[in-house]
Amino acid sequence: MSLKKILIADDEPNIRLLVQTTLEDADRQMIEACNGNEVLELARKHVPDLIILDWLMPGLHGIDVAARLRSERKTAHIPIIMLTCKSQPADMQQGREAGVSTYLVKPFSPMELLERVQEALSSSMDNNLLNQPST
Repeated sequence: MSLKKILIADDEPNIRLLVQTTLEDADRQMIEACNGNEVLELARKHVPDLIILDWLMPGLHGIDVAARLRSERKTAHIPIIMLTCKSQPADMQQGREAGVSTYLVKPFSPMELLERVQEALSSSMDNNLLNQPST
């Protein structure tokens, strides 16, 4: 099994630590970002298997980051879990329109986060297999 890279993006260090602790596993490499511009830079550099993205961050907000990632060929395929305190239906709709794969509201259950991450990674792996050319 290959090492899965997960980019955790939140301006709150305690949230990044909670997410990292929840997802600690031998087959996962965590990359951290604390603002929207850093997310874009790290996503382009490392092309992670999954991005866990806060909406309200300094610089670019997560919703803008998601839209930019979706518009770039190199990062368009990366699943994005929006982890945020914005919980209104209009916020969730805006997230879907920006290309967010799934939405999780703070405060969140670590078990629910783990389930969403496993679903996103499995779905991403299935899509990669389907998109490989046949020999």
